[in-house]
Amino acid sequence: MAQDFERNIHRQLTTTASTLRTADSDDALVGINIANTATSQIEVDVFIASGGNDYYLVKGAPIPAGSALQLLDGGAKVVMQSGDVLKAQSNTADSADVWVSVVDAIST
Repeated sequence: MAQDFERNIHRQLTTTASTLRTADSDDALVGINIANTATSQIEVDVFIASGGNDYYLVKGAPIPAGSALQLLDGGAKVVMQSGDVLKAQSNTADSADVWVSVVDAIST
């Protein structure tokens, strides 16, 4: 069965957690790239809200001005189940663009 590759994008991450993706099936995150668009270093949190709890993929990760953070690399994947919500926030308003690559509806 062919896999369904999708992407979710978000511009100008703020100091309030923004929803990047809500899983509607078993999904695999295969890439998360966060680019600092501000003029100074920022710190970002990326987490999955599941079952009333937040599970951090990274917390307070520094990204220098003009740089980016690649959260998943080397073939790493994070599985989200239906209802899980991927969120991100920065310590600086309007400071980052986020690109999330996903395999939707993983076949079993």
